[in-house]
Amino acid sequence: MKFKSESGMRAVPQDQWSTLTDSDFPFSDHDFLSALEESDCVGEESGWIPCHLTMRENDILKGALYLYEKNNGYGEYIFDWGWAQAYERNGLNYYPKLVSAVPFTPATGRKLLVHPDEDDNLVREKLLEEALGCMRRRNCSSLHFLYISAEELKVFNSMGFLIRHSFQFHWKNNNYQDFDQFLSTLKGKRRKEIIRERKQIKEQMISISVLEGKDITREHIAQMYKFYISTTTKKWGHPYLSLDFFYRIHQTMQKKLLLIFAYVDNECVAGAINFQKGNRLYGRHWGCKGNFRSLHFELCYYQPIEFAIRNGISLFEAGAQGEHKIQRGFLPELTYSAHWLEHKGFRSSISNFLEEEKESIRQGLKEFSPHSPYRDSNSVSAFKSRS
Repeated sequence: MKFKSESGMRAVPQDQWSTLTDSDFPFSDHDFLSALEESDCVGEESGWIPCHLTMRENDILKGALYLYEKNNGYGEYIFDWGWAQAYERNGLNYYPKLVSAVPFTPATGRKLLVHPDEDDNLVREKLLEEALGCMRRRNCSSLHFLYISAEELKVFNSMGFLIRHSFQFHWKNNNYQDFDQFLSTLKGKRRKEIIRERKQIKEQMISISVLEGKDITREHIAQMYKFYISTTTKKWGHPYLSLDFFYRIHQTMQKKLLLIFAYVDNECVAGAINFQKGNRLYGRHWGCKGNFRSLHFELCYYQPIEFAIRNGISLFEAGAQGEHKIQRGFLPELTYSAHWLEHKGFRSSISNFLEEEKESIRQGLKEFSPHSPYRDSNSVSAFKSRS
C-alpha cells in the first residue's frame, strides 16, 4: 500500500474518489470538497489547510480520508476552545492540530473512506495509523475526527482514540403517507401548535416555492446567497462561504440541491437551502428579510419534512442545536467524535472530562423522555435504547 498526503482534491481523480464515498452523505463528495477549495473557502486564510490522505495499491485508490491542518477552532461545531486554553496556560501549543471533518458542516458521515472491494477494518486501521504519522510529522498536538458514523466507532475504540458524545435533533420518516399522517402521531398540543403555525403562513399571504434539480437557476442561487449573508450578519457571525462556492455547487451538485423560497406579493422574502443524497436530507442555511410569524419553521422544518415524505427519504438532519425542534417532531440523536491527544498528561485529563460529559449527556437525554412530542411511547423507548 502506498500513502500520499494530497494538498487538495484536484490531485485525486473524481471517478476514483466517488468509488469510496457514502451513498447517503453529499458532503464527502468530490464536488463539495472541491468547491470549498476552489472558491478559497478553505485554505491558509481560513485556517483549513487540506492535507487529505490517499491509500493506493497498483495505482488503484483503496482508501482515503479528508483531512485538514488547522490553526484555529472555527467552523467545527465540536468545541475544544477550553482544551486550547489549557494547553496555552501550560506553555504548550495546541495549534496546529489535524482535523477530519467537513468544513463548516455539522453533519454525520463516514470519515474513513474505503473501496467496497476492500476489507473495511483493515483499511480503516491503516488510514488511522497513517493519519497519526502525519500528525507527528507535522508537529501537530492532536488528531480529531468530527461527526463520525456509528459504524466507525469500533475501529476508533480499538486504536485507542477518545470518544466524545454530543447530540443533535433529527426527524425520522416512519413510512408516513403524507404530512397529516405525521401530524396524527404527535401529542395533541404539539399537533395543534404546528397546525397553528402553518395557518399563520397563509394568513400572512405568503406563498412557498420548492425547487430542485434543473429548476434551480443561477439567479436562485444568488438570491439564496443573499439570505445566507443576511443571517450571518444578524448573528454577528463570519460568512465562511462565498458566492463563488454557491455557484460552484449549483454547477456540479444541482441534482442534490433543494431550495425553498417564500414570497409576498411576488417578492422573495426568505429562502432555505438543503442537500439531498440517497435516503437523507440535510438542511443547511436559511435567511429572511423582514419579520414573519413562523416562517422559519415553515421553510426549515415543515416544507423539508413534506418533501422527505413525498420522496420516501428516511432521515432529515436540520443542522446543529435547536431544542425548539423537539416540539416539531424531531428527536435527540447521539453524535460522535474521536480524538487523539499526543500529550499523555492532557490525554488523561481530557479522557476524564469526556467521561463526565458523557454521563451528563446521558442524564439529560433520560430527562427528555417524558417530553417526547409523540403519542406513541415506542418512539421514546427506541431512543432510550440508542442512548
